[in-house]
Amino acid sequence: MGVGHTHGAHGAHGGHGPGHTLARPAGHAGERHRARLAIAFALTAAFFVVELVAGLVSGSLALLSDAGHMGADVVALGAALLATIIATRPDSTGRRTFGRYRVEIFASGLAVLIMLGMGVYVLVEALGRLGSEAAVATGTMLLVGVLGLVVNVISLLLLRSGSDESLAVRGAYLEVLADAAGSVGVIAAALLIRTTGSTVWDLVVAVAIAVFIVVRAVALGRQVLAVLAQHAPAGVEPVAVEARLGDLRDVREVHDLHLWTLTSGMDVGTVHLVVAPEADHAEVLDDARRVLFDEHGIEHVTVQIETAGVGGCRELGW
Repeated sequence: MGVGHTHGAHGAHGGHGPGHTLARPAGHAGERHRARLAIAFALTAAFFVVELVAGLVSGSLALLSDAGHMGADVVALGAALLATIIATRPDSTGRRTFGRYRVEIFASGLAVLIMLGMGVYVLVEALGRLGSEAAVATGTMLLVGVLGLVVNVISLLLLRSGSDESLAVRGAYLEVLADAAGSVGVIAAALLIRTTGSTVWDLVVAVAIAVFIVVRAVALGRQVLAVLAQHAPAGVEPVAVEARLGDLRDVREVHDLHLWTLTSGMDVGTVHLVVAPEADHAEVLDDARRVLFDEHGIEHVTVQIETAGVGGCRELGW
């Protein structure tokens, strides 16, 4: 019986038994975008104060809803930034065998809860204002809406590249994207109120912003839950992986295949391979590594080799 594990694409990392071992990847996905997260956080936090004051002064629900969402951006960006710092700290207890990387997923979950809360609040507030004609300062709405859009576009450009690599950065990116849409809505509402004289457009835009926020939150929430529930990584079909491993030379049986995402950019897998008595374990491990890492991107893999007819592992009871 032999065990091997792989990390990344080159070099060596200690292993057990015959196995092809590879180097750990360079850096955590969120860590690589920490500086950009910090800049986006500072810009958003500064403008949130401006927009909140302007919303209170102007009496615009659309502007207040956008300010509330920008406040959610501040929390989401701050949580994502903190997560990238905590995730890369070494564990001093020895009990966190996967380190602190999953903190990033909890930060993304927090962003989801904040977005849902803001969306529901705006919808309730809009319903409460139905039938009323509160005065709205359209000049303030226009100015703050344009400034907010500029801040959001800058933040989007900073976070765009990291949104495909890190779930925490993606959560922050979607928050800012939703807020950019909110800024466009504020501008549109101000122009429509000026054109028609009706403040109902303020409520219409506020509701549209709220619905957009909720839809984005649900989409991100599904991704977060998939990671926490240890689903197979996106784009990876366990049945196809098992069949591919079963086709390897000298492999008689494949069992206990588990594939999951630890955090963004870190996919993990374990599998047991039953091989023929005459099989070269090192060769089988090398072939398995090529299937799991090169073909399916599973970065951290542990493969246990069992010789057919010689013992074998105990059947799991779950």
